[in-house]
Amino acid sequence: MAASVAYVGGQLQYGMNFYWGQGYRQALWVPGVTINGCLQRELSWSRGVSKFLQIHRCNFSHYPVRENWKSFRTVTTSAYLKDGSTKYFDFAVIGSGVAGLRYALEVAKHGTVAVITKAEPHESNTNYAQGGVSAVLCPSDSVESHMQDTIVAGAYLCDEETVKVVCTEGPDRIRELIAMGASFDHGEDGNLHLAREGGHSHHRIVHAADMTGREIERALLEAVINDPNIVVFKHHFAIDLLTSQYGSDTVCHGVDALNTETQEVVRFVSKVTLLASGGAGHIYPSTTNPPVATGDGMAMAHRAQAVISNMEFVQFHPTALADEGLPIKPKKTRENAFLVTEAVRGDGGILFNLSMERFMPFYDERAELAPRDVVARSIDDQLKKRNEKYVLLDISHKPREKILSHFPNIAAECLQHGLDITQQPIPVVPAAHYMCGGVRAGLQGETNVHGLYVAGEVACTGLHGANRLASNSLLEALVFARRAVQPSIDHMKSSSLDLSASNLWTQPVVPKSLGSDVMHKILRTTKEVRKELQSVMWKYVGIVRSTTRLQEAEQKIGELEAKWETYLFEHGWQQTMVALDACEMRNLFCCAKLVVSSALARHESRGLHYMIDFPHLEESKRLPTVIFPSSHMMSTWSSRQLHQQPMY
Repeated sequence: MAASVAYVGGQLQYGMNFYWGQGYRQALWVPGVTINGCLQRELSWSRGVSKFLQIHRCNFSHYPVRENWKSFRTVTTSAYLKDGSTKYFDFAVIGSGVAGLRYALEVAKHGTVAVITKAEPHESNTNYAQGGVSAVLCPSDSVESHMQDTIVAGAYLCDEETVKVVCTEGPDRIRELIAMGASFDHGEDGNLHLAREGGHSHHRIVHAADMTGREIERALLEAVINDPNIVVFKHHFAIDLLTSQYGSDTVCHGVDALNTETQEVVRFVSKVTLLASGGAGHIYPSTTNPPVATGDGMAMAHRAQAVISNMEFVQFHPTALADEGLPIKPKKTRENAFLVTEAVRGDGGILFNLSMERFMPFYDERAELAPRDVVARSIDDQLKKRNEKYVLLDISHKPREKILSHFPNIAAECLQHGLDITQQPIPVVPAAHYMCGGVRAGLQGETNVHGLYVAGEVACTGLHGANRLASNSLLEALVFARRAVQPSIDHMKSSSLDLSASNLWTQPVVPKSLGSDVMHKILRTTKEVRKELQSVMWKYVGIVRSTTRLQEAEQKIGELEAKWETYLFEHGWQQTMVALDACEMRNLFCCAKLVVSSALARHESRGLHYMIDFPHLEESKRLPTVIFPSSHMMSTWSSRQLHQQPMY
């Protein structure tokens, strides 16, 4: 097994070649894997992945072959229901952030769309994105410069072709948002005001004060609500993808969801499914992600035999608001940490320790404008050396009017807790922020599961490499949501929906039969286990890691998961039972294990993955970490689907 590539399951066959951008080089000679029955000699983001996913395009859109499959082009809303619990759509979109909504608006021109969202439609990572969207919109800037900044920040693990595509298409995606009604800040000259953030060599961040994500979400949601072909299902928690095996190929037919308001299971059968469910920040105790970010999409895709990549690269935002440093403490613990945008440092904010000593120049010549991984590690080092809980970010030396106009949301939040950022430094601490890894995607958002596309944080496209450049996340979501549209339409048009398909999979069950007392015990235990898992991840799989500590984490997580599952099943829980807290816990365990196994496989320090016992970059290990689907029945509840896959 190669040190920098994690192989989990699969049939070992022979070595592989990796392609990176324009250059080619032989990878470490590692065992190959049969992916869906197709031996691959190439595995890269833009070339190998797209190529092997297209191999099956000749015939997969027509199976499973069933005589009673009917064409299902257009239906009225009332026709979505079948027996009250099954809904049929051309497209199912899981997630209501920028990626899901942008995709839904395009595919709705060609068919019916269900947008399935876990809470309220606006409750997504997009809505919490303060900084902005990076794009080349200034004459002095260039696509090549944006590419170079992205690749440097990504520690040269980015795929060059993906980077080129995103940086080239980005400006058009911004113009589309503006045409749809998104309002961004303009300068005195009437042009878009472009900010600069850490890792960027130019001013290229389009923003709406410090609430950019909220403005983009507003514009997209407004358009979605007014589209007659789109139905939004709020408070629907996606449980598992509906998949079947056609020979050695996995095919996606939709998703089961739990209506968390009525406690009913709803089955969505669709021709095409887009996963745009966001990240997994809540595998850690402190995260800037909203409560919905429990890794549901990554876990579902893994259980559905999708290829997963680069999960060791967890980005910790260097500057989340440190509540214990505020003059007036919040009355209750936040569900998610309050983000202090990168743009504060981009606008001249300076980091100090509690002795008011500026420390970033000692760690990196770019000081406060160094990439996030460098800044987060530097703060972490200061906190450990000085045994302190937070550092200070000072922007008070800038004009008051400028601070308040650029960062009104941050100023208001701090003022609520007795701190005036125009006069006092802001207490900040790193918090889990963004998953650079996820479900491996080709250049059109395609995965190795037929009919399943991915976009946004749940995807791993190769853009971010080992570390995401500031404000590249919304950009990636916009670009890949748009690129997934045409292949999705093609797939939809060549597919049919089986109106009896709902009977092919076992129906998940809400555990009413267990009684309220038992359920109360299960939920209480699950909440305790969740905190334990988060504590293990922060203590052993945080900003700075070591092989010994990762191995301890692996053991502790395995024991914790086994203990939790034993408790569940001893109290009458069954394989097909579903409840929000239990299913989230299942997904958190799955994602935590993916992060740990990926981290253990990378014997070097690169980007966000810093290992004390392997402190240097190794050119020979400049390869993605890949977790292939296992052909064996996995032992834990978190690692297997609730239903048996139909076989054809």
